[in-house]
Amino acid sequence: MKSTGKVIGIVSNLVTVQTNGPVAENELCYINLGGTKLLAEVIKVNGDRASVQVFESTRGLKNGDDVEFEGKMLEVTLGPGLLSSIYDGLQNNLTTMEGVFLKRGEYTEPLDREKLWKFTPIAKPGDKVIAADWLGGVEEGWLPHKIMVPFSFKGTYTVKSVKEEGEYNVDTVIAVLTNEDGEDVNVTMTQKWPVKVAIKGYKEKPRPQKIMETGLRTIDTFNPLAEGGTGFIPGPFGCGKTVLQHAIARQGEADIIVMAACGERANEVVEIFTEFPELIDRHTGRYLMERTTIICNTSNMPVAAREASVYTAMTICEYYRAMGLRCLLLADSTSRWAQALREMSNRMEELPGADAFPVDISAIISNFYARAGMVVLNNGKTGAVTFIGTVSPAGGNLKEPVTESTKKAARCFYALEQNRADQKRYPAVNPIDSYSKYLEYPEIQEYLDQKIEPGWCDKVNKAKIIVRKGKETMDQINILGDDGVPISYHETFWKSELVDFVILQQDAFDPIDSLCPLDRQRFMLNLVLDICDHEFEFDNYEECRDYFKEMINLLRQMNFSEFEGEQFNKYMAEINKKLEENGK
Repeated sequence: MKSTGKVIGIVSNLVTVQTNGPVAENELCYINLGGTKLLAEVIKVNGDRASVQVFESTRGLKNGDDVEFEGKMLEVTLGPGLLSSIYDGLQNNLTTMEGVFLKRGEYTEPLDREKLWKFTPIAKPGDKVIAADWLGGVEEGWLPHKIMVPFSFKGTYTVKSVKEEGEYNVDTVIAVLTNEDGEDVNVTMTQKWPVKVAIKGYKEKPRPQKIMETGLRTIDTFNPLAEGGTGFIPGPFGCGKTVLQHAIARQGEADIIVMAACGERANEVVEIFTEFPELIDRHTGRYLMERTTIICNTSNMPVAAREASVYTAMTICEYYRAMGLRCLLLADSTSRWAQALREMSNRMEELPGADAFPVDISAIISNFYARAGMVVLNNGKTGAVTFIGTVSPAGGNLKEPVTESTKKAARCFYALEQNRADQKRYPAVNPIDSYSKYLEYPEIQEYLDQKIEPGWCDKVNKAKIIVRKGKETMDQINILGDDGVPISYHETFWKSELVDFVILQQDAFDPIDSLCPLDRQRFMLNLVLDICDHEFEFDNYEECRDYFKEMINLLRQMNFSEFEGEQFNKYMAEINKKLEENGK
């Protein structure tokens, strides 16, 4: 029997319940408000009292209202039809609801139960299968969607029967399995899984072995992100976090994209809703939305639903990863998720940590980031979840607890800088503070040597040293004046500007420069390093400045020209001519 209880305390959406039976942490319950059932989740159990966070407004709730516990955790429905959908954190389908707002106690169906899907069997009667094994597949858009043995199944099953090829809806029994006790179990195209529990449907989880190409030079060249890796983008308001994420989504080498708008302002969410359906996938020429799922919780929604949104998004990614697909999860912003955790922790009067965040905020963030990664499936295929989150530190303070905790968990750090944004140097990623720990992995170094050219990591480090030396000499020039330092200081500074303007800066809205393939990145970096290795002799700093400004202008124009096209080759000839003129 399900446990019941009575409301005995209310603090905003934190409700204390006197229970009449056993309850578990993270268990779901419904609070009866005059015939309307409000969904809530148990977040703390103390004796016969349970603290629950309500996913709805608690206005009108009073002591004595009935509570019924469900005996299960918050779950997400998995099956064909997730792509091209827009959900909130509880997986209410926002595209099929009536009106602008969901009424309290109303929940929409996440999947279309009537739509027919063309099913093709993979497994045969008599096959031995375990959880996450593929039974068949349907076409979701142009992507293969595998129908799998439910992740909750334990032990080995024998396939008794599988539906023949044909069109069926998601509730059709497409396979009958027999368990080890001889009992028959029906399997449909859908299954459910608790969002706060990682899906384990794989054989092993090795370290990342290749990079995920994004077409962005500041990432692919300077600080590459591994396929199945983790990264985060901290930065103050207006530095381009959302634009950078959209560029990665549009150009990144991923099969599935999941956008989690967690606690964002309504205008930014509306921008996602209006822009994403119109974006064209640079790899396929189709609409990007056809392989995208959006999980949306704006800042005016209850904080409990805001916390649920990131877990729902990750669970959907893990589901597609079990099909052997490459998934990219973009969360904007994890700071608001952490703020939701802080708000609930404060209401429960728990011992606060730094800046009043929960004491275990670092462990919560680390556990969530650990769910990303590349996996080897039971059939030997590979799948990956690559996770990039944004962090919005108050006042751009990168020393605050959420940024520091995320830095411990994520392997890539793309620090957006207000000063670079003010100078219109986009993407405004600070090349000195940012890093990628994947460059230290022998597997990634070997991959880059084979994919791009031998010794590639050494060239990248050389470019980073040029930028760092340029920053140091700029500080000296600012202190001592243009005439107070040797001309070699100016030369060092302008070489760093050459790397900055040509490699690090990129126009996200230009049809050519927005997407820079690895071949072009290799060519441009080698060209810039060759120029920096060139021996120059200048009579004064003005001559040095003017020379490098002309060179930067030529190279910038090359970035906006078709690679190895007529105009591109023309600029190359002019660069060689300038180098010969200064070949002293």
